[in-house]
Amino acid sequence: MSGPSKFQTDNRYILWLEARLPIISFAYDSFVAFPTPKNLNFLWTFGVILSFMLVIQIVTGVVLVMHFTPDVDLAFNSVEHLMRDVNYGWLLRYAHANGAAMFFLAVYVHMFRGMYYGSYKEPREVLWILGVIIYLLMMATGFLGYVLPWGQMSYWAATVITNLFSAIPLVGDTVVTWLWGGYAVGNPTLTRFFSLHYLLPFVIVAFVALHIWATHVVGQNNPAGIEPKFESDTVPFTPYATLKDLFYFVVFMLLFCWFLFYIPNYLGHADNYIPANPSVTPAHIVPEWYYLPFYAILRAIPNKLMGVIAMFGSIVVLFFLPWLDTSKVKSGRYRPLFKIFFWIWVATCVLLGWLGAQPAEGVYTLAARILTAWYFIHFLVVLPMLGMMEKPLPVPETIDEAENPSPLKKKVGTAAAIALLAVLVGVSAGTSTAKAAEQPTPPQNQWSFAGAFGTYDRAQLQRGFQVYREVCAACHGLTLVAYRNLAEPGGPGFTKEQAAAIAAEAQIKDGPNDQGEMFERPGRLADRFPSPYPNPQAAAVAFNGVAPPDLSVMAKARTYHRGFPTFLFDILTQYQEAGPDYIVAYLTGYTDPPADFKLPDGANYNKYYAGHATAMPPPLADGLVAYTDDTPQTAKQYAKDVAAFLMWTAEPHLEARKRLGFQVMVFLLILTGLLYFTKKRVWDPVHQHHDTHETKKA
Repeated sequence: MSGPSKFQTDNRYILWLEARLPIISFAYDSFVAFPTPKNLNFLWTFGVILSFMLVIQIVTGVVLVMHFTPDVDLAFNSVEHLMRDVNYGWLLRYAHANGAAMFFLAVYVHMFRGMYYGSYKEPREVLWILGVIIYLLMMATGFLGYVLPWGQMSYWAATVITNLFSAIPLVGDTVVTWLWGGYAVGNPTLTRFFSLHYLLPFVIVAFVALHIWATHVVGQNNPAGIEPKFESDTVPFTPYATLKDLFYFVVFMLLFCWFLFYIPNYLGHADNYIPANPSVTPAHIVPEWYYLPFYAILRAIPNKLMGVIAMFGSIVVLFFLPWLDTSKVKSGRYRPLFKIFFWIWVATCVLLGWLGAQPAEGVYTLAARILTAWYFIHFLVVLPMLGMMEKPLPVPETIDEAENPSPLKKKVGTAAAIALLAVLVGVSAGTSTAKAAEQPTPPQNQWSFAGAFGTYDRAQLQRGFQVYREVCAACHGLTLVAYRNLAEPGGPGFTKEQAAAIAAEAQIKDGPNDQGEMFERPGRLADRFPSPYPNPQAAAVAFNGVAPPDLSVMAKARTYHRGFPTFLFDILTQYQEAGPDYIVAYLTGYTDPPADFKLPDGANYNKYYAGHATAMPPPLADGLVAYTDDTPQTAKQYAKDVAAFLMWTAEPHLEARKRLGFQVMVFLLILTGLLYFTKKRVWDPVHQHHDTHETKKA
């Protein structure tokens, strides 16, 4: 955006505006005539993808805020209310949650591309630093947003991360108390996090504007790392880069929508569908996947203060990358040794991410320490030494003279990825085997709602509701489900009259009346299923201190370890039935304990339950519930039916989600094809000119 504007017009109205506010010429010079290196590959489109994803996050976030209540007693239920009762609220919530994951995926590709091709080197040091600041703001914003739903993992993530500041000498405890707004994570903490989570995205927008400004001042880097010298080295941003960016953005949206519509909870944690409970610590506290490498670094060091320093240092070191890399050659394409060490470093980051999801014990801790050391060695030792020792390949003078990478070079990244995959398979296979030996894996069942076109079996949902009402309702509530939901599309298929009759059987506490007294009345369609106990404390007293959980989202709050590479195959097969499978296994998994197992008093042995000792006695038996159809009246069938019903209570809009997803995916596929051929036609003259130039040179 330097130099005189290339914008020209004879329109007197535009000239009048330009004389007072040159916004049209600014937009023209920035996004139409801006010279773009013509050899940019698809990795350069992730900057635009990130801009689009930022817009998606802000738009969905602003609407979500309208329905969210930042109160520890109401936050969890307000999110579920949004998912269930707000028109397309499930779409907004899932788009925001999965959008955050896609946002970080795109930013990691964007950063790794910049590191490989030397986009941080002179004259782009400020551009790189602004990018790292944006990344830090993203990490802070993502963490604050993760806390807001106030589930178990949200609460304990807030507790663990804020406690890190207590390691600061002298003022650590004061800082933690200020962050909490008290002496424990509570309502003031949630309110502060909510305010900051709403504010920071607009700060990110400001830094993104500076980032784009800096890009237009110094120009874009390119795969060859050569500054454009002639007009033939570049093409106008529009239509060339615009079409290319739009095409790859739509391809990226295919991936995003696959997660959004078919496996929306795949990247989340089941424990976050359990309301926050300060008295129960999760067995394994795990942050979102995009924080895992830094979490592994934090846990790798036994000293708390040093661990915190190492974790923050792993990000701070990125600020100094322009000066740590002493090589004069920008692009890794012409640096043979750098290329090897770069892929080793990428593998280090991936393995640290995997280790961050494992228990901090034994060989995992040792591996995390080794990889943490190598992470810093790469920046502080390897990069400075490579600049002095490495002999780079000859660098062409111009972009037109830059040779296209050979097929062998193109396969370097693929080979590295395959090698990394093999390492992960080997390590994960051992872990999966160990865990399987300790606790059997629940068997998979056939479900009508599985797959891209899956729907609920109405008869099965009605049978499952019968099992719930006759067996489960005495102890477990469905406080997030309303009676009217029984008659809504996508549900069990009851008529309004049937749902009203079911509601009328319940006694709902209401009031106060004109005399100021509470009273009971028959239920209505608008009422939610009542809890069998007035409060969790009363329920706990009735069951030896363990309150029976509410079953509204139980199918999403339960899962089991799938192992590697099974969890990758789950992405393609759209497997999201781990919760129902676990429920069936749990309900039918009661057996006599092994001879060497000491069962606590009052507990029951269940081979699928973590620890095997569960407070709930076997709830099902053959012939317990009398079905009115020919369905077998067995405990296994009861378990399958009630598990399907609980899947519906957790995902009442599953059918609408998959139906809309199919329509969106078809639209995106058609749009992808149209954009591909349009892009190809627009770029063909540029490629033909390059081929002609190469032929003449030969």
